[in-house]
Amino acid sequence: MTTKDDIEDSSAPLVEHLAELRNRLIWSVSAFLIAMILCFVVAEPILDFLLAPIEEAMRSLGDPNPVMQYTAPQEYFFTLVQISVVAGLMVSFPVIAYQLWRFVAPGLYRSEKQAFLPFLLASPILFFVGAAFAHYVVTPIAMTFFLGFADAYSVIAALVPSLTDAPVIDPAAPVVDQGIDIVFQGKVNETLDISLKLILAFGLCFQLPVLLTLMGKAGIATSAGLAGMRRYAIVIILIVAALVTPPDVMSQLILFFAVYPLYEVSIFLIRRIEKRREAEAKADGTWVEPEADE
Repeated sequence: MTTKDDIEDSSAPLVEHLAELRNRLIWSVSAFLIAMILCFVVAEPILDFLLAPIEEAMRSLGDPNPVMQYTAPQEYFFTLVQISVVAGLMVSFPVIAYQLWRFVAPGLYRSEKQAFLPFLLASPILFFVGAAFAHYVVTPIAMTFFLGFADAYSVIAALVPSLTDAPVIDPAAPVVDQGIDIVFQGKVNETLDISLKLILAFGLCFQLPVLLTLMGKAGIATSAGLAGMRRYAIVIILIVAALVTPPDVMSQLILFFAVYPLYEVSIFLIRRIEKRREAEAKADGTWVEPEADE
C-alpha cells in the first residue's frame, strides 16, 4: 500500500544516481555556456545598461558628455567577458534550477516536493527584485553622492575659506592658473565592479525570507526564536552589509533598511506555518501542548 509520502525511485543504485548526476551537470554546464556566448554577443548593450546609473549621475552634475576609459588593451575585452559570465549565469539559472530539481525530486516525499517547490520558484524572483532595487535605487544614490562630493566640498571651501590652506584671492586680481584640477576619469571595469557587487549583494540578501522560512518549515527555526534574536539580527545584518557592499556607509545603511524588513517578513511567514501545522496536528489528534516556562 502506498501513501502520499512514498519516495519515488528510491531503490535506484548508486551507479544510476551518478549517471543521473552526470547528465544533469552536462545539461547545466551546456545551458550556462550557451547563455554566456549569447550574452557576450550583446555584452555591450548590457554594459551600457549597467553603467546607466553613473551616466545619469554625471549628467545631473553638469557633465554633458560622460566618458569612461580603460587603461589596458585587454581590459575592455575581459570586462565584456565578465558581463557575459554573470549575465549567462542569470539567464541559465532556470535551466540549472530545473536540472537540480529533477535530480533531487525523486528522493523527496511528495509532501516535501509540494513544500519545497514554492521556495524554488520564489528564490529567483526575490533575487531579481533585489537586483532591480540595487540597480534602479541604490546605485544611482551612491554614484550621485560620491561624484557630487567634490562639488559639495568646493562649495563649502568657498563659503568657509579657513577650511583650506589656499589663500584668499582678490576678485580684481588677474587670474593665475595654479594648482592641480582633480577630475573624475572613471575606469569601465572598476565602475562595473561596483554595480555588480551591489546587484549581487542585494540579490543574495533578498534570499533571507526563503532561507529562514525553509528553516522554519524544517523545524530548525521558530518564530519565537527569531523574534527573540532581533537585536542580534540587527548586528549581523549590519556586519553582512559592511562586508558585501562597497566601502561606503550609505550603501550599507540602504542594504540594512531593505533587508531587515525581510527578517520581519520571515518571522510572519514562519508564524503562519506554525499555526497551520498546529491546526493540522489538532485535527489529527496528535497535537501536544508545549510546556509553559516556569
